Amino acid sequence: MKVNLKSSLGRWLPVFLWAVIIFAFSSLPQIKVSEFFLWDFIAKKTAHVSEYAILFALIFRATKGSWILSFLATMLYAVSDEFHQSFVPGRTATFFDLGFDLTGANIASYTIWKLKQIHLLQPKKSPKI
Repeated sequence: MKVNLKSSLGRWLPVFLWAVIIFAFSSLPQIKVSEFFLWDFIAKKTAHVSEYAILFALIFRATKGSWILSFLATMLYAVSDEFHQSFVPGRTATFFDLGFDLTGANIASYTIWKLKQIHLLQPKKSPKI
């Protein structure tokens, strides 16, 4: 089996870059987005869900559609990110945040699945003669 390095790099580079972005944000001390607790909570948890939904989608693309491998890789990165946060001043590692991370992965998984179903149900256009 011949591996095309350019193709592999094109699929995995976005995953790596997004993981670096997540790592960089996780390295920052915790800041308040808003003085109002509910807005602060919503903003931070939306960030968790969004960043891991994107990570799942990028890994899914890189693995050429492997649902299980994509979810496991996303989960492992989320666990490692929570562990990393335990060393950042003002941050903590929580299972609660891990749950939001995996919720993002599940939302992305469901969205991709639905989009694939819609695409499969679309009638094929016949070629024009």
